[in-house]
Amino acid sequence: MALSRIWSAFIVIAVLVAGYLCFVSGDKAIFNRMVTGKADDPIDTVYYQPYGNAQSAGFTPDGFNKYITPYGYAPADSLHPATVIITDNKAIAGNTSLPVYTYSSIQWHLTHRADGIIETCKSAVTICIGLIGIMALFMGFMSIAEKAGGVQFLSRIIGPFFSRIFPSVPKGHPAFGHMMMNFSANLLNLDNAATPFGIKTMQSLQELNKDKETASDAQIMFLCLHASGLTLVPVTIIAWRSALKAASPTDIFVPCMIATFVATIAALSIVALRQRINLLQPVILAWVGGLSVIIAGLAVYLRSLDAASMQSFSGLLSNGLILLIFLLIVLGGIYKKIDIFDAFVEGAKGGFEVAVKIIPYLVGILVAVSMLRTSGAFDVVITGIKSIFSVLGTDTRFVDGLPTALIKPLSGSGARGMMIDTMKTLGPDSFAGRLSCVLQGSSDTTFYVVAVYYGAVAIKNTRYSISTMLLADLAGIITSIAICYLFFA
Repeated sequence: MALSRIWSAFIVIAVLVAGYLCFVSGDKAIFNRMVTGKADDPIDTVYYQPYGNAQSAGFTPDGFNKYITPYGYAPADSLHPATVIITDNKAIAGNTSLPVYTYSSIQWHLTHRADGIIETCKSAVTICIGLIGIMALFMGFMSIAEKAGGVQFLSRIIGPFFSRIFPSVPKGHPAFGHMMMNFSANLLNLDNAATPFGIKTMQSLQELNKDKETASDAQIMFLCLHASGLTLVPVTIIAWRSALKAASPTDIFVPCMIATFVATIAALSIVALRQRINLLQPVILAWVGGLSVIIAGLAVYLRSLDAASMQSFSGLLSNGLILLIFLLIVLGGIYKKIDIFDAFVEGAKGGFEVAVKIIPYLVGILVAVSMLRTSGAFDVVITGIKSIFSVLGTDTRFVDGLPTALIKPLSGSGARGMMIDTMKTLGPDSFAGRLSCVLQGSSDTTFYVVAVYYGAVAIKNTRYSISTMLLADLAGIITSIAICYLFFA
């Protein structure tokens, strides 16, 4: 029910905002962009102007870039028209109520545009088609591991901890082993591996679920922990920062780790409160404390490496672990004398079926998100937030990184695009550029996760899953902003 209301709200808000922009603001092309637009369509330059008074701050036009960093800027709109480029230290035209200096660099060349409804539908199917092979591979190996007893072995190892935060799941249940594989893949930033393991977990928990259309307590706990996106090494973010020639691509590593860890603890705490689980049990405290020590130790080690060494170590650790898992699964199958290839094929068939099954769920979610983005609703929100904080006289630098945070629960690729766009426009070493990277690494894509994982087991009533995930996202956002001011301000 919650997902249905949110989905409906996205569509209604998108159409209303687009209608206003079309009939009031005169953007006659917005409906075309919403329905048939493509991400690679050409885009006009959007001019921005700063809030505040640069003159009183003592800046000349040559020092205008220094002015942007501490005071921020806002998109030009009907209330704050774009000022033209000036010469001779004079502000010309534009919003005369806010005396400003402008500078020729004050142009935001948008490098991407969201796909419209038609292209989004195609993208959703393309995503699922691409997922078929990955699902088939990992679920095939998972089938071998189950028949060889490997999943049960992992369940016994992690059982003392998981049995306390998943009290409704019997001790030694295979779901614990699947969860362990999923969380391990997330920790190592292996999205392709995490999804099949996560879906297998949901299927295992669905076997214990009495109401097949309503999410169980165990499914909610698992999905909220998964969506918090606990990751040790944000490899892709570091790689993008390096590609954009950041002075120190790895400087966001520790902030990312702290933000995602806080988001995970927030998700665990909120769900435990709703399900009346006591988190102060010695076993839980020992596991959480042990994980904290491991994360801290890894952080200290990786901080001693340069960007190239960190990426090399991360690739070796992540990909080496995948190959090690495959090797151990095959050796376990040989030891147990099972028909390894038949077990693989049996599991791979299930991967194909699941990938096809989630197509309608994914199409529905991605279309609603696309409408919200192409309608201009996000621009309205960002402008409003910056206006509020500007009026209050507070630092507005963090607002420039918020597009990444606002889109992340809706679209992982969209958030990545916003992160890259922010770094390209304001610089990878700017406060907003670094903040957008930390926000990108602080959580997973909530609505995508809901659509894929609940869709795989045909759950219709998600109960309080989405609200909990969004609260965990909020905890990650607040932590990201605070930690960035601590590290980079």
